[in-house]
Amino acid sequence: MALLLVFAFVAGGATAVSPCVLPVLPVVLSAGVTGGRRRPLGVATGLALSFTFATVALVYLISALGLPNSLLRDVSIIVLISFGVSLMIPRLGDRLEMALSRLGPTGGLKITRRQGGGFWSGMLVGGGLGFVYAPCAGPILASVITVSASQSFTAGRLAVAVAYGVGSALVLYILMIGGRRLTSRLARRGAGFQMAMGAVMIAIGVAMIGNYDTRFETAIASDLPSFLVDPTHGLETSHAANVQLTALRGHKARQSAGIKEADADETLPSLGQAPEFKDTEDWFNTPGRKPLTLASLRGHVVLVDFWTYTCINCIRTLPYLNAWYAKYHSKGFDIVGVHTPEFPFERSASNVEAAIEQDGIHYPVVQDNEYGTWDAYDNEYWPAEYFIDAQGQIRLEDFGEGNYGAKERAIRTLLIEAGAKGLGGATKVNAIKPSEVETTPESYLGAERGERFTDTASGTLTEGLHNFGPLPSEPDPLSYLRYAGQWRVGQWGTDAVSESLLQLHFRARRVYLVAGSPGGPQAVHVLLDGQAIAPSAAGGDVHDATATVGRDRLYRLVELPSVQEHTLTLEVPPGVSVYDFTFG
Repeated sequence: MALLLVFAFVAGGATAVSPCVLPVLPVVLSAGVTGGRRRPLGVATGLALSFTFATVALVYLISALGLPNSLLRDVSIIVLISFGVSLMIPRLGDRLEMALSRLGPTGGLKITRRQGGGFWSGMLVGGGLGFVYAPCAGPILASVITVSASQSFTAGRLAVAVAYGVGSALVLYILMIGGRRLTSRLARRGAGFQMAMGAVMIAIGVAMIGNYDTRFETAIASDLPSFLVDPTHGLETSHAANVQLTALRGHKARQSAGIKEADADETLPSLGQAPEFKDTEDWFNTPGRKPLTLASLRGHVVLVDFWTYTCINCIRTLPYLNAWYAKYHSKGFDIVGVHTPEFPFERSASNVEAAIEQDGIHYPVVQDNEYGTWDAYDNEYWPAEYFIDAQGQIRLEDFGEGNYGAKERAIRTLLIEAGAKGLGGATKVNAIKPSEVETTPESYLGAERGERFTDTASGTLTEGLHNFGPLPSEPDPLSYLRYAGQWRVGQWGTDAVSESLLQLHFRARRVYLVAGSPGGPQAVHVLLDGQAIAPSAAGGDVHDATATVGRDRLYRLVELPSVQEHTLTLEVPPGVSVYDFTFG
């Protein structure tokens, strides 16, 4: 536990200088460099306390009261704007200072600025900032929050959250003290400087109303190197930290599915001879698009990756596969992507080829439309990865996302066994990570696997032409869907016919839709809680509240700053086919 507390404290300090915090830094500095000399301490104290409360206790409170996840952010914005107004109107600021000072241990004695006041007003601002700052918590806090939501509260989990908050607050306190020294000459001008700082706080609050802070964070995160985007990643995902976290969860430290415990000391058992590629179709990214065999790759380390181009879990693994191939291919490492389709349109060679180009895949990919190779490996999952040594033996199997550090260690271990040298350091990959909290499950939209539909008695769908009628005025239960208007339900997907609507009550940060328009691109209108989706919540394929649906593929419809609960409604023109919702 002591080691985990140290990790949490250091990770909290590193988080304070990460891009996630940049949008709130002007508020911190504005609050800290104005007022009495004790205000920075008040801001830091309030932030540490509210951050701890937001990351632990509110897990229970929000769930118990059924409050929306955005409520705390809204309250924080109100606090920040109100405090900015108080700085711009000195009389109002003095009254606020007097009212707050009565709540402190001074027993109602007015504390003048010259006497070093401002601690309690600083605590108010820091308290508001803690709720805005909470989403920046890294993997250590995410694990504590997830555990706290499902298990009984313990002093150990509280201690970790406190250590994280104190680490962040200390770094921000140092920044505020430094800011006061740099602006000391300006501060002597008094009212003018204070009003300018108030204007900065109001401007930041207004920007946060439009979610421009999260858009800014996303923009810089997509362009900066991964170690700048997430400076705590190496620390928080280290083996030592994971051992401590698993102990906190009440379990023994184990690797997840497919990663053997033996991998901890870099020994990988032999799991049998790897089957050959069987009953395949088109090959891509090979010389002359000619087929490969495992026999022809003997002497190389090979990763066989089962995937399909509309699977969001598969898509999130691709940055890691691309990075590993780029780094280790020259050392004798190969990847073969086995594209086994889930939906009929994924059998199209042109669709697969377009996805390969869009996702920047340079390693060989083969179509497995008849599931020949899938069955040869007795596979059941997308994505699924099989690590094969230079002698053709399977040495590691892993299913699903994650375990990227262990997988790369396996690659390096097998390459060293094969005689490779000069591997250098591990790769650094900046990729979207799945949500740490429970989200709406994958939701299929055809008769074969469709479920949780509230407009049918059984919750499932039947094939054929249906008129589902209008949407109800009351929202559906969480994670339930419904059609409205006319639709033609097929086995795997459903086609819009007339006045077609599709509604989903979801909990997630990102929402994706597998869809297509065989007759040519068409505009699907996207509504969030009955309103045209705002730019701040629009996904990568949504522009001006519409998504242009063309070829059959995965479309990103919603991009929120955190996991939230909303109702999504799609106005779908005739001829557009919908297949599947996935989430992140």
